[in-house]
Amino acid sequence: KLSKKPRKLTIVNTLTSQEHTLEVASEETINEIQTRYLKINGHADSYTWKRKKKPMNMNKTLEQNGVIDESDELNKLGIGENAYTPVLHLYFNDDLTVA
Repeated sequence: KLSKKPRKLTIVNTLTSQEHTLEVASEETINEIQTRYLKINGHADSYTWKRKKKPMNMNKTLEQNGVIDESDELNKLGIGENAYTPVLHLYFNDDLTVA
């Protein structure tokens, strides 16, 4: 998917402590990012996606969820956009039921 502004995002699985950094389209919703992340973690839909302990609205983009793209500002300051990557934390939902 082509994007007006691709950005990096780190996803941390709080159950396993695994971290993965993805390049995502700024136009993608969290649901769309989750769908791509399923290739890395087939149970990604069994997790609550959060930023700073606040659940993400899965139907909104990162920006709409308050995860601001600061790459332009970092570049203006001469720091470089790779100096900071926003992080989303995945919290496992114990949603397994016994039949």
